[in-house]
Amino acid sequence: MFFATTASPAFRRAAFTPAYAPTSRTVERFLDDAMRATRQRSATFEQDDKSFTLSFDVPGIAKDQLTIGIEANVVRIESKEGAPRTYRLAYELPQDIDASTSEAKLENGVLTVKLARKVVASAVSELAIS
Repeated sequence: MFFATTASPAFRRAAFTPAYAPTSRTVERFLDDAMRATRQRSATFEQDDKSFTLSFDVPGIAKDQLTIGIEANVVRIESKEGAPRTYRLAYELPQDIDASTSEAKLENGVLTVKLARKVVASAVSELAIS
């Protein structure tokens, strides 16, 4: 009779898996979660029937080192070249923005952008009945 040793599938996986792989993944996941958490805490979003209000923490940046671009319903906030820190944010809002009545304010490292909703004019034309 011939006997051969066999290993369970769990033992084979443990035996052939590098010991450093799970550790590096854990550290990588931890760092990713930490970076996401700080980004989420540094921005707030509020809305009412007339406007959207966005607030961002941008410490170490002066108002002349930031640009805010509005295109239809997309808002882009970027730091200019030569600024001590780099910021690049883009948000797509559910409604178009009226750039002429919107405003931005930077106080104590907090950028507050109040974006007015664009009033949609009715495209319905009345047809006279003869």
